[in-house]
This record gives sequence, structure tokens and C-alpha cells, in this order.
Amino acid sequence: MNFTELQLLNTMATFVFPLMRISAMFVSMPVLSVHAMPARIRVILSGAIALIVMPVLPPLPQVEMLSYTGIMISVQQVAIGLTTGFILQMVFAAVIFAGQGVAYGMGLGFASMVDPLNGQQVPVISQIYMISTTLLFLSLDGHLLLIKLLVDSFTSLPIGESFDTNDVWTILAWSERVFSDGLLLSMPVVISLLLVNVVFGVASKSAPQLQIFSVGFPITLMLGVLLIWLTVPDTLALLPDILNDGYNLIKHLLRLN
Repeated sequence: MNFTELQLLNTMATFVFPLMRISAMFVSMPVLSVHAMPARIRVILSGAIALIVMPVLPPLPQVEMLSYTGIMISVQQVAIGLTTGFILQMVFAAVIFAGQGVAYGMGLGFASMVDPLNGQQVPVISQIYMISTTLLFLSLDGHLLLIKLLVDSFTSLPIGESFDTNDVWTILAWSERVFSDGLLLSMPVVISLLLVNVVFGVASKSAPQLQIFSVGFPITLMLGVLLIWLTVPDTLALLPDILNDGYNLIKHLLRLN
């Protein structure tokens, strides 16, 4: 049985090109991209999904993998995978932003810890929101839905095609949701704490001899914890809608609508 070099390269391309798109998504998507997740697990999952996808791929463009066109197709696959995961990553960034706003309002901005998602120092309150969001994301099978969308994209957005200029501007416009959704999630607690601080400010003006910091900080801290406990269910109720908007954007970019 004889094989030509072109046949071997074409067979390899049917595995390598999907592998690039899938592995790039695992690098950027929430939960599976955390530093605590071994890279070996991501490689095994990417290779297994690529092997499953290979038999159902549309016909690939007849190009050499190491040519300029082949390298550009590889870059396109990496960009598609990274963008797919990064959109949901921005939803989680909005949750971190909401936690930071609550933490600074409570006076706990100095109490920070390393976020396992990105390896950066974030307030502890953000971790509370992040853990709750992660559990909700997994309970809704959000990671499985994202993998399914990417697998379906090999039919709707075949290898050799990529985003256009309008899609790039759509992604940039979506990035503002990090701040708007973060403010929306943190608004009840932040406004309540702001009103408390205004009351303390009036009290310090009327009674300058009162040590407002020593009195106000414990009250603000306990009130903040109480407000978080009361508002976390409502905050989590808003997250499915935000995640759904992210999935709709992914469907639009991958031409699955």
C-alpha cells in the first residue's frame, strides 16, 4: 500500500485544522482554561473531539499546510476558537467587575486573593460571585453547549472561511457588556452601601468628634455581607440571560442562526 506525500498531508490537515480551532477554544473558554486545569487534559479533550469531527467535515480547501495559504487558514482557526471562548470569558469578567464594585463599597477592596481563572489578584467578594457563577454555568451545561456550537461551526463556518470586518466591530461592541452587566449585577448592593456612606458623611459633619471610621466600617461590613446574602439569588437569576446573550453572539459569529 503506497501513499503519496500529498495524501498524507491532506489526511493530516483534516485533523490539524479542526484541532487548532478546538484547542484554541479550550485555551480561552471559562472553567476549562483555568490554571488549575492541567494542559494535558485540554490536549486530550481537543484531540478526542477533533478525531470525532474528522469524518463529518466538509471538503477542505486543497492547500498545503506549510504554504502561506495553509498558515493563514491555521491562523483563522485559532482566531475562531479563541473568539468563541473569549465571549463567554467576558461574561465572567462582568461578574468579577460586579464583585469588585461591591467589595470597594464595603471597604473590602484590600482583601484580595489570587483568582484561579486568570491568576490575578481580585477581591474576595469577587471570588464569591465567581464561584457561584461557575457552579451555575456547569449546572446549566454551558461548557457542553459551547463545545456543541463549535463542532456545528465546522459546517456553518467551514475551514477556509473566517469572520468579516463587521463581526470584528460586533465583538468590540460586545466588550462594553463587561461594564454594563457588571454595574447591573452590583447595583442593588452598591446603591445601598452608597446611601449608608452618605448617612455616615452627614453624621460626621454634625458630630466631628465622632470617630466615624471605627463606627462606620463594622456597620458597612456587616450590612454588605447581609446585602450579598439577600441579593445573590437575584444576581444569579440574571446570569442565564447574560449567558444567553453571549451564546446568541457566538451563534451569529459562527453563522449558526
